[in-house]
Amino acid sequence: MRFSLLVLVLAAFGCGKQIGDACIVGSDCAVDGTRVCDTAEDQGYCTIAGCDYSTCPGEAACIRFFDGSFSNLPCNPETENVSTDDCSEDELCTLDGECVPRSAETRYCMKKCDTDSDCRDKYECRTVALMKAHGGEPVLAPGQKVDDSAPKFCAPKPVTP
Repeated sequence: MRFSLLVLVLAAFGCGKQIGDACIVGSDCAVDGTRVCDTAEDQGYCTIAGCDYSTCPGEAACIRFFDGSFSNLPCNPETENVSTDDCSEDELCTLDGECVPRSAETRYCMKKCDTDSDCRDKYECRTVALMKAHGGEPVLAPGQKVDDSAPKFCAPKPVTP
């Protein structure tokens, strides 16, 4: 009897939700604190903050966002750090071709997708074109460039007035 009760308790609390699932508080995502609930997103978003290119679970990819608005130098993400160095050492060249301070970068594990139907209501599957328009870009292994083969991810659709 005790063993059966223990199995039920572990089944109820041990797994948590997957990246991208709706949540209200962090314990909705994982009781051990390994996943957090980003309540800034519509109906919450289970995620892991501070990821790198190989640290997210299988259903997710590490995505970087840049906080703030910048009027820095333009750069070419295709050639930056290869044949050109428009950005300084403390800056990154974004997918949309702008040098931004590394300190403005935040990273989150976000649910991978192929189409909008893989995402919740009010969320979109961000392709490279949508990444440029709405923000976010995958953190890839050193030397890899963001292109159509890069992971797409579920993110909130922008609210249209």
